[in-house]
Amino acid sequence: MNISVEVSLYPLADGYLEIIKATVERLAEAQQVAVKTNAMSTQITGEFDAVMAVLKSEILQTFQDTNKAVFVCKFLNSSIEL
Repeated sequence: MNISVEVSLYPLADGYLEIIKATVERLAEAQQVAVKTNAMSTQITGEFDAVMAVLKSEILQTFQDTNKAVFVCKFLNSSIEL
C-alpha cells in the first residue's frame, strides 16, 4: 500500500533553522521514497513500510540531536503526486 505523509518539524531550540535543514536534507537522501519540501512542510510518499522506516529513522535522529523538538505528521492512505 502506498501512503503520503505531510511532516512539519518545530525544534524548541536556538538554531532551529539549521536543525530543520539537516532533517530535510537527510529525508531528501532517502532513495526508496519521494520527498518534496515547501515553506511550511515536507511531503513524503511511497510504499508504507519504506515511508515509515524513513520517518522512524529521521525522527529518532532529530530527537537524539536536539534537546526538544515537535513533529506534526498527517497521514493519507494513498499516494499523492509530488
